[in-house]
Amino acid sequence: MAQSRKGKREGYANASNGSAKKGAAVKPQPSRTPFFALIGGIVVIAIIAIVFKMQSAPKPITLPEGMKLPKAEGYLLGDPNAPVTIMEFADFECPQCGNFAAITEPDVRKRIVDTGLANLRYFDFPLPDLHPNTLFASLAASCAADQGKFWPMHDLLLAGQVDWEGREHKNPKPVFDGYAKKVGLDETKFNACFDSRDNVTRIEGNRQAGLAYQVTGTPSFVIGGKMYPGNMDYDQMKSLVDAERVKLGLPATADTSKKQ
Repeated sequence: MAQSRKGKREGYANASNGSAKKGAAVKPQPSRTPFFALIGGIVVIAIIAIVFKMQSAPKPITLPEGMKLPKAEGYLLGDPNAPVTIMEFADFECPQCGNFAAITEPDVRKRIVDTGLANLRYFDFPLPDLHPNTLFASLAASCAADQGKFWPMHDLLLAGQVDWEGREHKNPKPVFDGYAKKVGLDETKFNACFDSRDNVTRIEGNRQAGLAYQVTGTPSFVIGGKMYPGNMDYDQMKSLVDAERVKLGLPATADTSKKQ
């Protein structure tokens, strides 16, 4: 009988425990909605980044055969009446051209061009087989030139090559748009010029002028009708300018200013 009662007590206890479990409040599970939203956002951002990275290049620039080309004049820096002209044939995407613009050209501008000893004319000599975005850069520069801002655009293009060069960037136009805004161009006119590609004949005319001088690489310079390779330093270029001045019966003024 004791065991029976004990069994009943244990039975009641078990029943009581079961009732307690059944009646206990169930702790709500945290919602996973924010987690899935975060994952979804990350996926969307990744897809956008991939799409942006894989943007197709703008339609290739081509020159219709038989098109009449304008006279090659390049882009002038300095006094148009200076007795000597330094003709530079360059490719905006060419690393050596970028080096010249950063290292040597500042001295050329300050100590040769600004002093009136010579002027400088930049001629497009794009090498699209080596540099996929160079023609687009020349086009952007030509459109800036139409608004009187070739040289500011020239400087940004060469200083920022890494931001738009063709090995990493299939569509350089967004970078060029930023440059256009930075130099103060009318962006509507700039875009219309870029999209129309009317200036492609000017670019090709400049390139043909380089071919006439038998330019094969960039940068190359023509001084006094003779072509020189682009690995010259400032002193070498200054001596060539001085020699041309002597031929013209002008004093070869020694440049005693210090490089900065």
